[in-house]
Amino acid sequence: MELANLTEQIDRMVPACRGRQQQIVRARDGLVLLRQDRPSPLERSLYEPVVCLILQGSKDVFVGSRRLSVGPGECLLVSHDLPVRSQVTVAPYLALVFEIDVDTIRRLGERVAVPPREAAPGQAADVQVADPGLVAALSRYLNLGESGGGQDVLGPLTAEEIHYRLLTAPFGAMLRTLSLPDSSVSAVAQAISYLRANLRVPVVVPDLARHVGMSPSSFHKHFKAVTATTPLQYQKELRLLEARHLLAGGRSVTAAAFDVGYASSSQFSREYARKFGVPPSRDVSSRVG
Repeated sequence: MELANLTEQIDRMVPACRGRQQQIVRARDGLVLLRQDRPSPLERSLYEPVVCLILQGSKDVFVGSRRLSVGPGECLLVSHDLPVRSQVTVAPYLALVFEIDVDTIRRLGERVAVPPREAAPGQAADVQVADPGLVAALSRYLNLGESGGGQDVLGPLTAEEIHYRLLTAPFGAMLRTLSLPDSSVSAVAQAISYLRANLRVPVVVPDLARHVGMSPSSFHKHFKAVTATTPLQYQKELRLLEARHLLAGGRSVTAAAFDVGYASSSQFSREYARKFGVPPSRDVSSRVG
């Protein structure tokens, strides 16, 4: 019943797309509502740590060669910044996205009974049927944004409850491992933060491994297990996604290539075309038009 009520509420809050591909409403800090009225093509993007509750429609998310299909009443949990391919397969599509604060996960991990080591940390992206307690907490967090009353006190408490429910959920094994500061999963998260902050700096895997306190071979293995790609491929994905964002904002092809660390605009154009299917100049004109 809570899920049905939440669906009706968000359906009222997010207007129809009216020709747009997607409608996005930021309901409050850390909470985004999405609507899409028709299926989408396969798109590349970077997912940051979130839980996404699907209310209507369905979506496919590809992490490497792994496909996750998410439908109504299911949650997609993402623990790390992941380059993905995704598409809305059934529309109308309506979803609620709660942004996970990793520092809160680590703080809660010190206070709850997190096993010191699980047999397997799980996946950096996973799907589970939405727990009624989680749905209720997300609904209360949304309603705090609408009502305006008690936000300063109840908002942080409700957000912490949501983090706790994710941390202790069956599909929260990766979050539980991430809460342990000396885990390989936490080291990969540190490496990802470094790569994002130093986008233009070429990756030297032994140096990056040493930066997060791991041997190069162990780091390479664990990084690929979490992200489904290598550190070098991951940085290339980040660079191309950021360049696409810059181009959409009006940056020239040459300037965007330089801004993300490419010394050669021709190499950038070749790799961009391989990734997105069209050269950067044509991609910008087609999306603007």
